[in-house]
Amino acid sequence: MAKTEKLETADSSTEEKIKEAAAKVFTQKGFAATRTRDIAEEAGINLALLNYYFRSKEKLFDLVMMESLQKFLLGVRDILNDVNSSLTEKISQLASHYIDLLKVNTDLPLFILSEIRANPARLEANMGAKEILLQSNFYKQLEATTKKKVDPVHFLMNIFGLTVFPFVASPLLRIIGEKSKAEFDALMDERKKMIPIWIDAMLKSI
Repeated sequence: MAKTEKLETADSSTEEKIKEAAAKVFTQKGFAATRTRDIAEEAGINLALLNYYFRSKEKLFDLVMMESLQKFLLGVRDILNDVNSSLTEKISQLASHYIDLLKVNTDLPLFILSEIRANPARLEANMGAKEILLQSNFYKQLEATTKKKVDPVHFLMNIFGLTVFPFVASPLLRIIGEKSKAEFDALMDERKKMIPIWIDAMLKSI
């Protein structure tokens, strides 16, 4: 391997190590309480090296948050805007997408939820969630199904609650249910089939 290639590999490895450490510390402490020194210590590097790669905590947070949001929300745009799939099919695809995502990225919901509480305006500016959700084919299908009898936002809350909340509460739920990580993941896989059935029943009841 050429010297330049080795340097590029080392740079990439260090950047990834810093981003992983930042995501962990931001999740635990939130943006406001996190110091760049905390991230450097978590990454096992000195503060000067962290500052070399990322000039400010704000830029590092924006990068980590944007990557997290791309995983969490931007990745479902194609599902939300597929004009050839039914509402129930979209709900099934959304449930499968998020369950598969969160089984691997277990800290992701806590990271995003902590910022929802701390700075919702900043989060919305980075996410563009209003545009992604409310202007989607999925939301139009929800409006047509509910016929203004019930605010469609209720069903957005139900879908995210049924899909995401179990992962947020997994430490407690695993103790209560006496489940290993593998057993809990298997339980979540079962919900891929159950969530669309539950939401469909709710929609038919209005």
